[in-house]
Amino acid sequence: MTYPITTPAIAHRICRLIPAQSPFARTLCFLGRPVITIPSLCKLNPFYEEVVMLRFRALTDLSNVCQEDISQYV
Repeated sequence: MTYPITTPAIAHRICRLIPAQSPFARTLCFLGRPVITIPSLCKLNPFYEEVVMLRFRALTDLSNVCQEDISQYV
């Protein structure tokens, strides 16, 4: 499924809503010592690639077409 990015406002909204890194990686501690590290599980999600590509397309659209600075989203 390809979602069209028609306006810069939509591209900005996509870049704000989809984080650059997965927020789900955790380190579990017991008595102040790390016991286990749980890696990001987003790559197991079948929609992960589509969501990341949507964010990438929004960033490239803002950079190339709109000539905007995307450093705040990286």
